[in-house]
Amino acid sequence: MTAPRAGAAAASARPATQPGAEAPTSDIAGVYVRSLIRSQLRLGVVFAVGFVVATAVFVLAIAFVPALDTTFIAGVPLSWLLLGVGVYPLLITIGALYVRAASRNEARYRSLTEEE
Repeated sequence: MTAPRAGAAAASARPATQPGAEAPTSDIAGVYVRSLIRSQLRLGVVFAVGFVVATAVFVLAIAFVPALDTTFIAGVPLSWLLLGVGVYPLLITIGALYVRAASRNEARYRSLTEEE
């Protein structure tokens, strides 16, 4: 066995690519990819925090409106129905908005990489 040459790059320094995945061909492409990853991460965190805040506001609004506990629909208090069913439209809306924003980010990335 011999030691690697001082000027040679280590094998572990090369980026690992999956079969069929296109590796960035230049430094600017790497910058674009890192920018896309950062923007997608930021988008995911913003939407996750937004969902938690919106759900907390929804639950607090139900907790502070006592009239909802005295109103019954099919023998079930309205507050229970809102908690059990009312969160799903919020979840679907936030999910749809996230997909739309993420697709827009990816479209911007594609438009940047096509210009090269």
